[in-house]
Amino acid sequence: MGAKIISGTEVARAIRAELKQEVAELQAKHGVTPGLVTILVGDDPASQSYVAAKNKTAKELGVYSEQITLPVDTSEAELLQLVEKCNRNAKINGILVQLPLPKHINEAKVLYAIDPNKDVDGFHPVNVGKMVLGQQCFLPCTPHGILELLKRSGINTTGAEVVIVGRSNIVGKPIANLMLQKREAGNATITLCHTRTRDLAAHTRRADIIIAAAGTPNMLSAEMVKDGVVVIDVGVNRIGTSASGKAILAGDVDFTAVKEKASWITPVPGGVGPMTITMLMKNTVWAAARAAGIS
Repeated sequence: MGAKIISGTEVARAIRAELKQEVAELQAKHGVTPGLVTILVGDDPASQSYVAAKNKTAKELGVYSEQITLPVDTSEAELLQLVEKCNRNAKINGILVQLPLPKHINEAKVLYAIDPNKDVDGFHPVNVGKMVLGQQCFLPCTPHGILELLKRSGINTTGAEVVIVGRSNIVGKPIANLMLQKREAGNATITLCHTRTRDLAAHTRRADIIIAAAGTPNMLSAEMVKDGVVVIDVGVNRIGTSASGKAILAGDVDFTAVKEKASWITPVPGGVGPMTITMLMKNTVWAAARAAGIS
């Protein structure tokens, strides 16, 4: 029969419509316009593309968006000074420093310099700590997006066996923490796998839900999953270039084969990807409301 497709594009569109209404109400009732600054160091094409997409989405929602592009030889001290300036700017509610940074700049030092109340990426230790404790905070955007996909698709996670493949600070660790908490799209039993896991297939075959975030194309095959599994594919791997010069993308999951056994599955592209920027905007709007004492 084949799996139902979880369209991140459709879910993101619905959330953005909600956010656009929230922004309009903040402006009309409270005179508040959420503001986001994106800081890009260097001219990496992928980073330029990501930042452009974030700014485009912000403007579509009515969010004030400012992009600051710095030369690749910008010093760490100069970047830290700029971050502090943005921390003090009341017009800015969210600060995003696009990663990766040039090798001469300490990424952790820069991320930790961001005011936790403006850390809309959810990477600051204060927000990470609050997330682990189950307190209100900015959630990291990709894991937050995964939760929304599960919730809005009506997938019951309570008591489910969830296997996460990948232990990054950006996806694997936070989504594992969030899904074991007493929360909507939580209350699950979590197994976190990684590159040193013995017999990965033994874990994935018993999973009710698999979240693949290892960064390895087509890693999860049909033989590694049970019938009726829910599959969330976070991987975005460039495996080639089309005749027109467009990148050919593949997820961490063998989509064609696995979708014949799964009950639900996200595609690549059009699955988790659109959710990440959307949740960044959700964090920015909430930051503005909170700064104004509204939320």
